[in-house]
Amino acid sequence: MNLRNWFDTSFRLRPHEPALEWKGETYTFRDIDARSNRMARALAARGLQRGDRLAVYLANSLDFIDLFLACVKLGVIFVPVNILYRERELSHILSDAEPKLFVTEKELPVLRAEAAGRSAELPETTLDGDAPAALVYTSGTTGVSKGAILTHNNFAVNAANLLDAWRITSTDRFLLALPLFHVHALGNGLHCWLFSGCRMRLLERFEHEKAAAEFLDFRPTLFFGVPTVYVRLLDTPPETAREIGKGMRLFVSGSAPLPAQVLEDFRKLFGHTILERYGMTETIMNISNPYDGERRPGSVGFPLPGVQARILNQDGQDVPDGETGELYLKGPNVFPGYWRRDDATRAAFVDGWFKTGDLAQRSPDGYYTLCGRRSDLIISGGFNIYPREIEEFLMEQPEVAEAAVAAQPDRVRGEVPVAYVVPRGVCDTAALEARCRENFASFKCPRRFIVVEKLPRNALGKVQKHLLGAAAQ
Repeated sequence: MNLRNWFDTSFRLRPHEPALEWKGETYTFRDIDARSNRMARALAARGLQRGDRLAVYLANSLDFIDLFLACVKLGVIFVPVNILYRERELSHILSDAEPKLFVTEKELPVLRAEAAGRSAELPETTLDGDAPAALVYTSGTTGVSKGAILTHNNFAVNAANLLDAWRITSTDRFLLALPLFHVHALGNGLHCWLFSGCRMRLLERFEHEKAAAEFLDFRPTLFFGVPTVYVRLLDTPPETAREIGKGMRLFVSGSAPLPAQVLEDFRKLFGHTILERYGMTETIMNISNPYDGERRPGSVGFPLPGVQARILNQDGQDVPDGETGELYLKGPNVFPGYWRRDDATRAAFVDGWFKTGDLAQRSPDGYYTLCGRRSDLIISGGFNIYPREIEEFLMEQPEVAEAAVAAQPDRVRGEVPVAYVVPRGVCDTAALEARCRENFASFKCPRRFIVVEKLPRNALGKVQKHLLGAAAQ
């Protein structure tokens, strides 16, 4: 089995049903199938074949979907590239992946013209589930980005898990505004849509000024977002939020930690408790709060079916519930390795377990809570400080819209925590410091509180802590 077989559940069984809304036009599943078949034949005519790479540097569009599906059908490895990347980052990915074709907006008119007259019949290709489907590059915030090889089976297992865990069916109406070049929208969004056969409206990007109007016009039941999106949605007028909430079935958050205060504020405003889950580029989805049952604030829930999780200390020993260690994963969702980086692949696995680099705790009743990246851990005078604990507290303060805590070198203690806060109106940093001292041990209290206009984030809203110093200047 490969993704072609799974997508046929929608293409063959519901050909005339509406599949996709894009820029005011509606396309059926037969339309999507035929368009991608023509594109696959156009790519084949350009010499692309199984195992070749095709890189795309495109914003969300129907063309992006055509190209991804065409690659799936040919056995070509799809390489999505972040459209915020510039020459240095692009050069690294292109030299590493060595794509046979690099598609930008400039190339699209030629490809469309080549595809227009082609046959709409599915091209013949032999593929198994272990064949690579995509090469997705990590964000590279701590070094040169690496290409994670994601197979047909990785994507298929992930989608099947999410349909079951989140009760996604063909009756859903799915609003997708996340960038398709990221595994969140590509691995979860497109695959949940095509596996379930639901109706999806794709937006080029999330624009918070237009978001309420999009919700009210499309009336979705399902929405995937990142924490910054949900922070922006808190600006929605109460009566509008209630109206949006009436038709919604599920809001999901991922790609960065969701502050507990945002979850609570959103619940009060929209009448829905956001379902937070945890995934990575290398593993797609790992852990999720339950659809039925408690969606615990600050927690990412339980491992998905087939996913095994362990929390180990620095000596490789399992830690007791309630203690912090590094999270290790194993399962059919886990990638086979990094592209042309045998050294990095070997370093990423221990006895078949993938080292996530994320610190976590497990509660006695089985809920997993992330405590931040291992690389974010601050060791001050021999004491471990987990930035997320302080960030969550700061986000509870009425004058703070967003917060991030990072290490600053210190001659005596090695390093100390520093807080960067985006204010909500007037912000008295002395008062914030006093409250921290009332609630935390002295070594955990930030030594400085720096007010900034915004936090540096990547395209999916994850704070880039290595850039915080520049944000304060």
